[in-house]
Amino acid sequence: MTEKKSKSVKAIILDMDGVLWRDNEPIGNLPEIFSEIGMRGWQVSLATNNATRTINQYVEKLANFGVEVQENQIINSAQTAAIYLKKFFPQGGNVYCVGESALSNTILNEGFNISTKNVVAVVVAMDRKLTYEKLVRATLLIRSGAKFIATNPDRTFPTPVGLVPGTGATLAALEAASEIKPVVVGKPAPEMYQIAMQRMGILPENTLVVGDRLETDIAGAQEIGCRSALVLSGVTSLQKAQAWKPALDWLATDLTSLLAQL
Repeated sequence: MTEKKSKSVKAIILDMDGVLWRDNEPIGNLPEIFSEIGMRGWQVSLATNNATRTINQYVEKLANFGVEVQENQIINSAQTAAIYLKKFFPQGGNVYCVGESALSNTILNEGFNISTKNVVAVVVAMDRKLTYEKLVRATLLIRSGAKFIATNPDRTFPTPVGLVPGTGATLAALEAASEIKPVVVGKPAPEMYQIAMQRMGILPENTLVVGDRLETDIAGAQEIGCRSALVLSGVTSLQKAQAWKPALDWLATDLTSLLAQL
């Protein structure tokens, strides 16, 4: 059964944090891993809920690890949020961001303005310089009618020293204060995977999604009809992975061991 499922794979969508690296530490020999994927003839895309880097910065980070990819092979939640904003507000407008410069730059590139006045939307991502003042401003804007958009719901973020607060932790505060739930555009919502598959011209049944987080990476993959593989190199324990329903197609220690299974 596994062999049959593996033979149907023609493309792979990889999460990055917890799958390819932890912060600036690679997980395994990344050039060898990508070479192996290429030898199988699979197309490859990278999809991450992390909005703290621009697409070009991800290209550069991968290059520093010895891996060459093109910008259209990468989709992150900041770009997904910008695409969503463009669809919802085709005329543009002012946007307030709780996040880092990569988020603001990505939204600016879609023709929006970054402002604190007359905003059409508040977009929230991971912000390692989060302040109470930002939370206050975002809360008041959301309560005043600005659309509340979240890049992702990840409550934690994997680092070499352990799990630290992620976007979901900020969302919890803003949701409690504003009494409004955000529209989440990152995984497990389907948009990121849909964009990646459209770019590759591939169908869900021929796509393998690899992630380290059940409630986002895997839930999103299963909902859209992709094959799913979880690696234990990020945030998920073996016990939780084995208990997940519907069951995973593959479960592995890391990406290197996963490729050995396929």
